[in-house]
Amino acid sequence: MVDATKGGDGAVTPGSRYCVQAPATVADDASLVATAVVELARRTQFPVAFGGLEHNGAVHVSSIVGARTRSIEGLVVHAERGLGGRALVERRPRLTLDYRTARSITHDYDRAILGEGIATLFAVPVLVGGAARGVLYCGSWAQAPLGEREARPAFDVAGELGTELRVRAEVQRRMSALPSADDGIGPAAREEIRQSYAQLRSIAATVGDGDVRRRLEELEARLAALSGDAPEVRDAPDVHLSRREIDVLACAAVGSTNGEIGEALHLRETTVKSYLASAMAKLDASTRHAAVARARRAGLLP
Repeated sequence: MVDATKGGDGAVTPGSRYCVQAPATVADDASLVATAVVELARRTQFPVAFGGLEHNGAVHVSSIVGARTRSIEGLVVHAERGLGGRALVERRPRLTLDYRTARSITHDYDRAILGEGIATLFAVPVLVGGAARGVLYCGSWAQAPLGEREARPAFDVAGELGTELRVRAEVQRRMSALPSADDGIGPAAREEIRQSYAQLRSIAATVGDGDVRRRLEELEARLAALSGDAPEVRDAPDVHLSRREIDVLACAAVGSTNGEIGEALHLRETTVKSYLASAMAKLDASTRHAAVARARRAGLLP
């Protein structure tokens, strides 16, 4: 539930003059925040949206959309201080309908918030693996009542940002552990590549954002190429497997049971068996191991 520190009613006044965003580079986490803040402003009733990630116990606001002044620029919110600092530490959303008179928060950042003329302020933590990685804010210049229905878009945006950050961290961790192609690929490294490939596909299966999935597909292709197994064109079966069929085979290739595959891909075990049977039929293989071997010869798996 949303936590209100002070009640009040009033209309939300649209309009803006300033729009400040962090540089939009794929490699920069701040670009993810910038995208999330734009989405926050688009999906909610609030005219002002801003946010940032946590560094050394403080949230550094890196993106602002819809503000009429520059008072929020460069804002750094420390843990437990202000509305966002409480949301960060408590790992739950915080709301004040009348920021100026709110008594349950510190007023360290009045110059920034009141300088923008914000009355209602809503802070939602960005959670990654249960830890708060940042805070997203919605604000309005007039008091604006907020119920579950109005708050839901903010929860969704924060959740999507948390998912992207989790995926990026996992991808970076996996990629940093891989050997360079110039170093040669031994049996242990090859097995790590295959484990990483299966893990990336299981992560991609839970991501709904098309851009994130495309980036993951690019990494999957790099992993497959890194294995050093060029497709044996002469013997390779001329088949086209669906993404789900490859997902299932990739997990089967590292020894996962049908139950484990279902858990990783969020599928029922009967559905896993169906995809596996379909892939085996297309590959003209009588066992899952034979299907994996043929898929590797065809260049479909690392």
